[in-house]
Amino acid sequence: MPHRTATAPVVKEQKDWGIAGEAQQVRRTITVRMGDDMRFSPRHIEVREGDTVRLRAENQGKVLHEIVIGTKAELDQHAELMKKHPGMEHDEPYMAHVAAGKKGDIVWHFNRAGSFDFACLIPGHYQAGMTGTITVLPRNP
Repeated sequence: MPHRTATAPVVKEQKDWGIAGEAQQVRRTITVRMGDDMRFSPRHIEVREGDTVRLRAENQGKVLHEIVIGTKAELDQHAELMKKHPGMEHDEPYMAHVAAGKKGDIVWHFNRAGSFDFACLIPGHYQAGMTGTITVLPRNP
């Protein structure tokens, strides 16, 4: 699967769950481990509205995994597409595909409060429960 190169500009598209962030604005890195047990650890992440966070996905398994941030409805829809087109190439700033034993980063600016989800949408993984939640707490007054 081709991946964005460091020289390619990141498309900044506002999503319900935020917008692509700038690495120099990251104040916190959260490591999320992925395994062949089809689980993320931690499964729940809490951030503050306005935070730019680096989600560092560590694949501790022996097969490819990914982490994709979105709403439950968007992830359900994307998972269905992936089942129909398993070789589908996709690369957005809110996802990271991570080969076995490797790490991948998502730099994301959470500019909207709410409850969002993340998942591995590789066919079979999502259906096996490889999901988690992100709570974006409102900004401090």
